[in-house]
Amino acid sequence: MAREVRAFAVTVLTLATLGAAAGLLWSGLTPRAPYQVAGQGEPVLADPTTQALIAADGWFAVITGGLGLVCGGVAWFIARRWMLPVLLGLCAGGVLAAFLTLWIGSSVTIGAVTVEAAVAANAAPGVSIVPGALELTAKGVLVCWPLLAVGFFALLEGMHGYRESPLRQPYGIEPGGIEPGGPHTGVWR
Repeated sequence: MAREVRAFAVTVLTLATLGAAAGLLWSGLTPRAPYQVAGQGEPVLADPTTQALIAADGWFAVITGGLGLVCGGVAWFIARRWMLPVLLGLCAGGVLAAFLTLWIGSSVTIGAVTVEAAVAANAAPGVSIVPGALELTAKGVLVCWPLLAVGFFALLEGMHGYRESPLRQPYGIEPGGIEPGGPHTGVWR
């Protein structure tokens, strides 16, 4: 029982560490939406037609989905003895990693953040244009990491199980292509 708990904990902690790194990567790659700030007022989206908000969701999905596929594949190849604890660890660790990616990516700014020149040129006098913080507008992308990790793990296990299954043989044919009760020539009829 202790080994299963350890396999679960190692999986969750590994994915959490990758989630922190993914948050930094998301912060460095994703463009920021421009916001207008006038005096002490609340920031308002400067360009309602900006694609930066959608790009933030897209980059989040690409980064976390790609890492989910990698984690699912690596976990399947490494954890042949502790399948269930590792699978549960992929699920729980994937959820934790996705939330860590969101939290760190929206809290930390990596790289130079610029605001489009066209938006800044059209600003009213006394209004400053600033880059906004990263945020997700489509909360559904939070499931990319755990869903793809668990799904790819299950796909690999299903393919491996099918390859080893006796059901893979055609009905009425014994392994080796010999029909039961017939002349044992090894040739199919």
